[in-house]
Parts: sequence; C-alpha cells; structure tokens
Amino acid sequence: MQLGIGRAVGWMRRRAQNIVAGLLGVMFVAFLLQIVFRYFFNLPIGWTSELSVIAWLYMTLIGSAFWLKEHEEVRFDLISARLKPRGRRVVGIAVAAAAVALFGMAMPATWKYVAFMKVESSSYLKIRLDVLYSIYIVFALAIVVRYLGAIVNLVRGKAPPEADITKVSSAL
Repeated sequence: MQLGIGRAVGWMRRRAQNIVAGLLGVMFVAFLLQIVFRYFFNLPIGWTSELSVIAWLYMTLIGSAFWLKEHEEVRFDLISARLKPRGRRVVGIAVAAAAVALFGMAMPATWKYVAFMKVESSSYLKIRLDVLYSIYIVFALAIVVRYLGAIVNLVRGKAPPEADITKVSSAL
C-alpha cells in the first residue's frame, strides 16, 4: 500500500509541475500581450493583468500544495535543528498537529466565505469569485492531508532529517 501511495504522490507532483509550468507560460504570454497592446498599439488592456494575477495565485497554491516537498518549504528550525531525532519527532508532531488543527478550524469559515463570493465576479474576465478562489479550499485540504501523513510518519518513528545547510539550495 505504501508503494501505491508513493506512486500516486509522485504522479500528483508531476502533474502539479506541469500545471505550474503551463500557468507560467500563460503569465508570460499575457505579459507580452500587455506590452504589445500598450506600447505598439497604444491600447492598454486590463484583462492581461487580471489573468496574470489569477495565474500567479493558482501557481502559488497548486505548487505549495502538490509540488513542494516537505524539506523544500521555508522553515524556522533554529531550535529543532539542534535536537536529537526523538526531539525532532516531538516538535514535528506538535507543528503538524497545530497545522492540521488550525487549517481544520478555519475550514468551515473558509468554505462559507468562498461560497459567499458567488455574488462577485472578476473585473475583466467576469469569472465568479467563488469559482476563482475555490483553489484555496483545495490547497487547505491538501495541507491537512500532507500534515496528517507527516504525523503518521512521525508517530511510526521516522524523524525529520537533520538540517544540513551544505545541501540546501537557495534556487539562485
């Protein structure tokens, strides 16, 4: 079963990477169109800016929820990095439980707010805002599932890896 879950997660990460790459392409084309229309035709258009913002929102949330691996996330591990494996497990369980609890407690209000946004639509593209912002619900659910999985791994005895700053990349 573990092998099947790993394969499914790998498949989802690859699809998220494909979606993020496609959205980056959409942003680039919208940016070029905005330049061409504004400076060559002297006809400013607003929908390209709105499309870029929407693509950025979706890129960020899809990438964070499905593409980034646990060790690639921004962390403040000043204390936990100095702990032994058992201490890192305890801190990891506490952090994961807090994330699950906070996202779980926020979910009903998030759902209500996104549902309420059906009365509004975006300025240029006329996309209903409940449809547009429903990606946040997907993101929040994915984070809850991710941290529930982290709790299971930590309880089973798998300690988070020790921080090694020589192996961390800044992506520069």
